[in-house]
Amino acid sequence: MKLSNQENLFDIPKGIVFLNCANMSPLLNASNIKVIEAVNRRQHPWEIKSSDWFSVAEDVRELFGQIINTGKDNIALVPSVSYAMAIAAKNISLNPMQKILLLDQQYPSNVYAWQELSKISGAQIVTVMKPEDQNWTDEVLRILDESIGLVAVPNCHWTDGSLLNLEKISERTKIIGAKLVIDASQSVGAYPFDVQKVKPDFLVAAAYKWLLGPYGLAYLYVDKKYLQSGRPIEFSWLTKLGSEDFTKLVVYRDGYRPGARRFDAGGFPAFINLPIAIPALKQILEWGIKNIQQTLASLTSTIENEASLLKIETGRKVDRVDHLIGLRFTETQIACLSKLLPQQNIFVSFRGDKMRVAPYLYNTQDDINRLFETIKSARVL
Repeated sequence: MKLSNQENLFDIPKGIVFLNCANMSPLLNASNIKVIEAVNRRQHPWEIKSSDWFSVAEDVRELFGQIINTGKDNIALVPSVSYAMAIAAKNISLNPMQKILLLDQQYPSNVYAWQELSKISGAQIVTVMKPEDQNWTDEVLRILDESIGLVAVPNCHWTDGSLLNLEKISERTKIIGAKLVIDASQSVGAYPFDVQKVKPDFLVAAAYKWLLGPYGLAYLYVDKKYLQSGRPIEFSWLTKLGSEDFTKLVVYRDGYRPGARRFDAGGFPAFINLPIAIPALKQILEWGIKNIQQTLASLTSTIENEASLLKIETGRKVDRVDHLIGLRFTETQIACLSKLLPQQNIFVSFRGDKMRVAPYLYNTQDDINRLFETIKSARVL
């Protein structure tokens, strides 16, 4: 079902064309209210109960679990993708005879952890170069043999939205015994994803993009095989068994709170960021992710068609997600457009040789028209 325009739920001034949700989404008005409430509450710490350190976190775990079709016990709350990847790297063992598979120009937070693991383990990094037909999946499957010990990839490429079929890739990793780690920051929340079908070892999604949440929060899914003996990268009192009883905190414990909570970051932002996240996750579930994707498809299809008329290269609809598209420009063209567009209150991102256009439910066809009218006025084509 195609959704109606949702601009009224955001605070976007008239005349602003914001096509940059892949960089950072605006907060919902409902979330902004929670920001104010949370800050005001923090001014009065005597009003905060000991249970508040945990209860909001459980609500957030439950809501994000619904988005990816899992229970809250599989969800850890961490500050960033890089933190999540450090956890994954600590719990994955490789040897010098194995290889780590990454994509060319992959987002750096899903690269640096594996470079370190490569140094420690001796495992070689293999980088999959994007094929001319833009079919990442076939190229990954072609390289996936028994020498690969770890596949660390996104659901879609962050520069242009080109899609990977993770169900096919997961099926192959299971056959060869490789681990699968996914950075879903540019897909979860706007593109349907089911961990029961993909079955990754670890999956992380930053809250501040398509999940409409705050910066400084990310959701980490952890497969059940790591929940009993997985190793966290820090040792917070919040993660320890019985920590809900503040009178017993000096009774030091070896055990952890159940599920993925052992991987929670110490001092996770229970009083500021987590309350902001709740209205966002609820709203996404109310809209329905399939409906979000279908609605945004009409905008990115218009972008693809307009680009084609100007002979600007884009990824084909069949090879990309429907909420994100990349337009290829030269370095000179990018230098011009990156200055001109903000002057016209039009906001996109430039990543590599792509103009990354990422509309959301607050955008209209008129916004797309303004983007292309400005591109044509630049006389760079």
